[in-house]
Amino acid sequence: MRLHRNLVLAVIDSLNYIYNDGLYADKVVEKTLKRDTRWGARDRAFIAETIYDCVRWKRLYNEIAGTKNHFSQENLWKIFTVWATLKGISLPDWKQFEGTPVRRLKGKFDEFQSNRAIRESIPDWLDEMGVKELGKQWDKEIEALNQQASVILRTNTLKTTKKILHKALLEEEICSEFVEGYPDALKLMERKNVFRTDIFKQGFFEVQDASSQLVAAYLDVQPGMRVIDACAGAGGKALHLAALMENKGQIIALDIYGNKLKELKRRAKRAGAHNIEPRTIDSTKVIKKLYNQADRVLIDSPCSGLGVLRRNPDAKWKLQPEFIENIKKTQAQILESYSKFLKIGGKMVYATCSILPSENEKQVQAFLKTHDNFHLVKEKKVSPAKSGFDGFYMALMERTA
Repeated sequence: MRLHRNLVLAVIDSLNYIYNDGLYADKVVEKTLKRDTRWGARDRAFIAETIYDCVRWKRLYNEIAGTKNHFSQENLWKIFTVWATLKGISLPDWKQFEGTPVRRLKGKFDEFQSNRAIRESIPDWLDEMGVKELGKQWDKEIEALNQQASVILRTNTLKTTKKILHKALLEEEICSEFVEGYPDALKLMERKNVFRTDIFKQGFFEVQDASSQLVAAYLDVQPGMRVIDACAGAGGKALHLAALMENKGQIIALDIYGNKLKELKRRAKRAGAHNIEPRTIDSTKVIKKLYNQADRVLIDSPCSGLGVLRRNPDAKWKLQPEFIENIKKTQAQILESYSKFLKIGGKMVYATCSILPSENEKQVQAFLKTHDNFHLVKEKKVSPAKSGFDGFYMALMERTA
């Protein structure tokens, strides 16, 4: 691979925004890719993937480069140099690469393989928490969470079938394959910008990880039911519920953030999902009105997001132990409050995109201990190491009285 100065400069500028200004990697990448319309698909892929690599391996590269968490322009070049060296890329004759100790950098990489927190590029506190919660399994999980995420599509069955979508993607020169065990999923063979395609604009699919696609199906919805998606966000799972319900019945999509529900409205229109009613939780009245009203309740709870580090690698650096402790309290409060939406005989799913038992099965156990009118029907833990997809947890509970 030959390095091009304008592309490398785009990467360096982006890392400055992410490392020093604390901006989110996905937003920075999106903005950077709009900088030069002459960049082709290969250029754009180089920029995006290099930025994400340098965010994912921030601690490891920082330790190898010896930059001591001071991300000056000179040190950002040193970190890029580590990236290029470990990728086996020949360094051009630029002044920023003068005197690069290639052998020493590779030696440092080998040296750090015995230190898991540095090798897997995570903060010490997160490594300690992972070991405490998952024991030996943490090794495999954090290694899997450092792999680049595949692009998975969910077929919108309100508009098409998986086979038709597969064929339509081929006509756009996008190769995909079926994913065993995931009825609506297609996995892209190589990364492509699917959002520019006509079939996306027509609502034939959503981009949604395979693990995330399991959640709506776990709720056991039927056409004609009244369903509450209690933490709907921008509505990925609400849209899936609408498809599973064949647009029949009612989905009340709740969230405390009105701007996310606006995005859901836009997505629902594109998907042809007509049975979703977004409602902003702007007072306790909104919640109390819905007590004992729902056949099904989905609580896609706020969480640490540790199961989705592959697609959000900068979360490793933004997360703090206090946040995780606080979010666990929020999860318990949400379960307590939103479980009241359910009718007797109704079912509820509590789900997170975390792999920590303290956010998952332990939350459910604590809830059931104080609510003998609910019982656990089944639960599922999706391991990134075993599945190759995001880490998720889901528990299906039924209200019996």
